[in-house]
Parts: sequence; structure tokens; C-alpha cells
Amino acid sequence: MPTVTPEIRRLFHSRPYGDSVRFLRSRLPAPPDIALVLGSGLGDFAESLPHRLIFPSGGIPSYPRSTVEGHKGQIVSASLAGRNLIAFQGRIHLYECNDLSMVLFPVIVAAELGAGTLIVTNAAGGINRQFSPGDLMLITDQIDFTFHATGIPGNHGGNRDLFDPVLTEHASRVAAVRGLPLRRGVYAAVKGPSYETAAEVEMIHRLGGDAVGMSTVKEVALAAMLGMRVLGISCITNKATGIGSSKLNHEEVTEVANRVKMDFAVLLTDCISGIRV
Repeated sequence: MPTVTPEIRRLFHSRPYGDSVRFLRSRLPAPPDIALVLGSGLGDFAESLPHRLIFPSGGIPSYPRSTVEGHKGQIVSASLAGRNLIAFQGRIHLYECNDLSMVLFPVIVAAELGAGTLIVTNAAGGINRQFSPGDLMLITDQIDFTFHATGIPGNHGGNRDLFDPVLTEHASRVAAVRGLPLRRGVYAAVKGPSYETAAEVEMIHRLGGDAVGMSTVKEVALAAMLGMRVLGISCITNKATGIGSSKLNHEEVTEVANRVKMDFAVLLTDCISGIRV
């Protein structure tokens, strides 16, 4: 079970996540084993889940609302292969609110409901020259370039990996069995909302980043502090500035995510089916 310490609770002093937890707990058929955060254009995975219950964020007390296209802003409860799931269709980005408690709200809610595993997904720009739009990338580590303190004391990773190595290898095996190409790499996050310049992309490349986006790193940091197991998957939706020749826009991000959603769904489904809870 995740451990929510008094220090972590204080991070949410201005946003009563307990209201959301009580609302959902009273309506969920069972406590969730696995929580999923579905990023830009990837939320359709939740639509395929059987026996799902849908909770629009506007009807959940104290729950923040996403404003970005491709993020529906609702919570889906379902069961898959005997695992109880809670899926967050869309997320709140730091550039939308400049309020870390809103960004981390889904993670703390999932932890309080009992989810011991977190699967985070996102759309990202490819920095590694070997990556192409439509590739899926297993996140092996992350770099936080948001320059926004978490407010959580201590070392987020401690002496262990942020991304659970057992889950990471499990996902690799699943992809190999299915014949799905699955890249591996380091995800770097900037605050946004502007896309990075060519010079910034080159900097991130030299510092070890393989893909770049505007989310995920804070959620993963909190999950690590809570003791949750984390699996991360990026959908490479475009080549980053200075690597690709096309002009970047959010429409391209959602279009490419839609194009690979079947492979994404197969990978997630098989990964979830094999996770021990």
C-alpha cells in the first residue's frame, strides 16, 4: 500500500483531495490495484475497457479540470484481467495552473484509494535521432527541466529506480512477444507551454534526454515518494525542433497518437494482464 506521509499531505493543504477520495470510494466497486494517467491523444484506451464506470471531473468534489485538447478530464473505473483499474483520461499540466497540487492530484487520489502501481503515459517529441513519429518508448529514467520545486522533502528516487525495473522488463517482454517495436529512453520535461527551441533540444540531447514533453516527471516523483511501482510509456508524436523539418503543433500530436492507439492499447492491455497485484 502507498504511504501518504504528513509532509506529502501538507503539499495539498489548499486542495482537499479527501473530498474526491471519499466521493470515489463510495462509488467504486472495489479499490483500484493499478492507476493509469493517459496523456495527449491516448485517453481512448479507457474507452475500450469493459464494465467501465465514468466520472466526469466536473462532478467530483474538489477535483481539478484539464483545459488542453486531447485530455477529456474524466476518471474511468474498470476491471481488466482480474485487475481493478482507475484511469485518468487527461492530466493537468503545470503550465495550465502553476499549481503543483493540481498536477499531482490524480496520483494522491489513486494512492489514497489503494493503487500500488502507477502507469504514466504521454505524448513526446523525439530527440533521439533514431526515433520516428509513431514510435512507443519505454521510459527508463527522467530529467526534470521544469525548474519548479516539488515541495516534497527528501530524495524522490532515494536509492532505487523511479521506474520499476520489473515492470520495465515485463513491458519489454510483452512488446517482443507481440512483435511491437518498443524504444527505450530517458524522458525530459520542460514546463511549457511553448515547444523547445533547436538550441534547447540540442542541450537536452547532450544531457541525455531521448524525448521531451511537458508532463509526467512530477507525477513520477510523487509516486516514488509514496512507494508506488511506476511504469512509463511515451508516444513519440513528432521529431523535436531542429531534428524534424515540419512546424510543430498540437494537432500533429493528437493525430499521431490516434494513429498508434491500437498498438498502444495492445501493449497496455498485455502489460496490465501480467502485472502482479
